[in-house]
Amino acid sequence: MAAKKTIKVTQIGSPIGRPDVQRATLIGLGLNKMYKTRELEDTPAVRGMIKKVEHLVRVEEN
Repeated sequence: MAAKKTIKVTQIGSPIGRPDVQRATLIGLGLNKMYKTRELEDTPAVRGMIKKVEHLVRVEEN
């Protein structure tokens, strides 16, 4: 079975002063503190969430 493709997402922007939807999206990605990094499965749903907060996160392909 092939390994699932993952992406590394790091929060680089603060959610202070951002709409509640963007805060909730960061929490949904597992990010809640500056410079916290999560390795997530590369799915269309995760890509859509990243697109909503692309100005607050850095994405690295694995």
